[in-house]
Amino acid sequence: MYKWSMFGLVIIAVVVGLSGLFNEVNKHAKENASEEDAGKSLKLVATNFKFDQPEYKVAKGEKLNVVFQSKEGIHEVTISGYDVNLTKANSIKEVTFDKPGTYEIRCSLPCGVGHIDMVSKLVVE
Repeated sequence: MYKWSMFGLVIIAVVVGLSGLFNEVNKHAKENASEEDAGKSLKLVATNFKFDQPEYKVAKGEKLNVVFQSKEGIHEVTISGYDVNLTKANSIKEVTFDKPGTYEIRCSLPCGVGHIDMVSKLVVE
């Protein structure tokens, strides 16, 4: 009886473990799919205390999906002059860039000692 109980517990543990693994794989697949389906986009990637580019350029009148990814650390992003405040990693917001000029992209969540320098530019031409 003891052997069968232990065998049953092992089987249950394996099933639960595999279920968790497939759930994580599915979650990452959905994130990547939503990124691919985003269409024409402006992708902002944050790591600790910097964005992936010091300057981003878009054309005036262009309608883009602003896609925010946090590859390292916990960050939020705002774009001054536009109603963009993305508070979750892998979030998307559709924006029409209709005002030419230079705008500040900033991490809006205190993320550590280099937070104050976590700034980039958006140039709408």
